[in-house]
Amino acid sequence: MKIRQVGTSGLQVSRMGLGTLPWGRDISRHRARELLTAFCAAGGNLVDTAAAYGAGDAEVIIGELLDDVVPREELVIATKAGFRIDRGRRVVDTSRRGLLRDLEGSLDRLGTDYVDLWQVHAWGTAPLEETLDTLDHAVRSGMARYVGICNFVGWQTAQAATWQRAVPGRAHVTSTQIEYSLLARRAEIEILPAARAFSLGCFPWSPLGRGVLSGKYRTGTPRDSRGASDNFAWFVQPYLESRPRSIVEAVARAAEGLDLTPAQVALLWVRDAPSVTAPLLGARTVQQLEECLAVEGKALPDEIARALDDVSGGPLASRPPATPRSGGDGS
Repeated sequence: MKIRQVGTSGLQVSRMGLGTLPWGRDISRHRARELLTAFCAAGGNLVDTAAAYGAGDAEVIIGELLDDVVPREELVIATKAGFRIDRGRRVVDTSRRGLLRDLEGSLDRLGTDYVDLWQVHAWGTAPLEETLDTLDHAVRSGMARYVGICNFVGWQTAQAATWQRAVPGRAHVTSTQIEYSLLARRAEIEILPAARAFSLGCFPWSPLGRGVLSGKYRTGTPRDSRGASDNFAWFVQPYLESRPRSIVEAVARAAEGLDLTPAQVALLWVRDAPSVTAPLLGARTVQQLEECLAVEGKALPDEIARALDDVSGGPLASRPPATPRSGGDGS
């Protein structure tokens, strides 16, 4: 798998990452082993997790697989802090105390003394300077090699990046993680322009529109899908309305003409969109993962990518202009 640089930092990652949100909850240790094995065999090196995933179980599983499936030094581990579920309630705590508690717990569960990329999971109510100073501390102490942010809107992204660049010696914000797909293009309004302005890497989560762009929901909700899960039905439902369905149908038509699957078309659109570093794959089975990994070496024809731009929300302003075709008379 091709490698991409994360923004202008020295961090390099595979151009697709492996997400672990359901590990330890909907995905067993055995299945997780199969997924990580297949991902690494294809040349992938970026694994994204969080202290909140499975209440820490996802990190425990990764830790158990390190040096068994893949040597620690060959893996880029990205984790997050500052968010948790407490007795069914979502709690954001980006204070120094909360962040360091999460980081120390992550290192213990992962069985490693550092993470490659440590990310603030969400914008919180703690003073931003306190949150960012904690990122500096994590880098200075060696607990994190690089730092990033997740789910920040445009002005929050710009404020965090500017603060870290204002004084020499602060740990620069290296990356941002956002939802981005043909069904979720809001990031193009402010977040992606901010990422370009500050040379941040970008990791889209749910690049397949929470699984809907795979086409599996075109005729109903499969029993084994996230849409039928007690944990994720609420997450999928907004993308089963009429407008998302029309986009899914356009993706399916493009897939038929290209001899690809709808999931592959949707993934290629995100992977090769301007400013994207690596979409995060939330595959639940090895078959799903291998379908996604099979796009390595493929690309969407420019006219198809632009047609999908149009049908899903309009032209992508940051996409390079189309190359004019010369006429038959040489003009």
